[in-house]
Amino acid sequence: MQLGRDFVRALRQIESEKGLSEEIIASSLEAALVSAYKKFKGGNQTVEVFLDFENGEISLCEVRQVVGEIENPDQEVTLDEAHAMGFADVESGDVIRIEVFPENFGRIAAQTARQVIIQRLKDAERQVIFEEFADRIGDLVTGSIFKTEGDQILVRVNERTEAILPREERIVGEAYHPGDRLKFFLLDVRQTTRGPRIVVSRTHPGLLRRLLELEIPEIQEGTIEIRNIVREAGARAKVAVASLDTNVDPVGACVGSRGTRIKSISGELGGERIDVIVWSSDPLAYVRNALSPAKIAKIEPILEQEKALRVFVRPDQLSLSIGKAGQNVRLAARLTGWKIDIKVLEPERLPTLKDLFEDIITDTGDSLWEDPKKD
Repeated sequence: MQLGRDFVRALRQIESEKGLSEEIIASSLEAALVSAYKKFKGGNQTVEVFLDFENGEISLCEVRQVVGEIENPDQEVTLDEAHAMGFADVESGDVIRIEVFPENFGRIAAQTARQVIIQRLKDAERQVIFEEFADRIGDLVTGSIFKTEGDQILVRVNERTEAILPREERIVGEAYHPGDRLKFFLLDVRQTTRGPRIVVSRTHPGLLRRLLELEIPEIQEGTIEIRNIVREAGARAKVAVASLDTNVDPVGACVGSRGTRIKSISGELGGERIDVIVWSSDPLAYVRNALSPAKIAKIEPILEQEKALRVFVRPDQLSLSIGKAGQNVRLAARLTGWKIDIKVLEPERLPTLKDLFEDIITDTGDSLWEDPKKD
């Protein structure tokens, strides 16, 4: 059966536009024709389809087994019938393929073939999208805000793929307008009955990690390592870094000249403040760094508690060490994994004249005063 050059061109166009391989298109078409033929014949035949994309030809064959006595007319044929069809060398038990010419498929059969082709192509396209993004979980993706759908915002990550930005993955207070282009963290990809469900995030610490890797060459090269990141998205984040080269200052490299590098990253996150601190294997030093920019006077472990420290700061550093609504100390605790109890260190003072006289009176008072009744 001749499909024609126009049909072949249409298949080539599908292959190009949908990004599908010729094998996927061929298998979809074969399945469609098998389904349509079975519906047309109204039986349970075994059907094989052979496609020739170059010439635009197609052939359908019913597969039958040669038997002495027929029990299943849809699957079997007698030896005499096989000989009459031109299969002279077959014997009982052999399998033959009888080419059929279903010119009278009719409207129902044609519609069935069309529907199956469309569905199979959709399924194949969804699989291609799933495979493309399933290997990219944890990557940075750029997309444009498409539309709002209930509690979710749809993000177009390429011409044929949309991702979901759930409410819980949005930065509080950040506006999302159609057409805005933003960077996202690819959080999850899973296959559903409606196709791949791709979820992106603006709040995940991984987004900040990928932006740092993108912006800072020393991190890309492996000279500087990111040891941990914690975020309160849109407000503040803390990043612990370590240098594998003693000649490279990890904080200075991340911040950049006049803060250009870290400002660029902060701008991508809606102005989120980013504290870059030096990681240390010494928990006391690590906690001291993590509470930056506050200046710490003294740190001591709390022996009766596990992984707990008491941090002393001078009065003028108290609000800075705690941060707005406890944000600084909360992030420092999450970054280091240590419980932090901040105390004010009372300023030491020299004794006054009043203190000295009180001490003298206290020490000598009893000896200077005698009871007149004693004698």
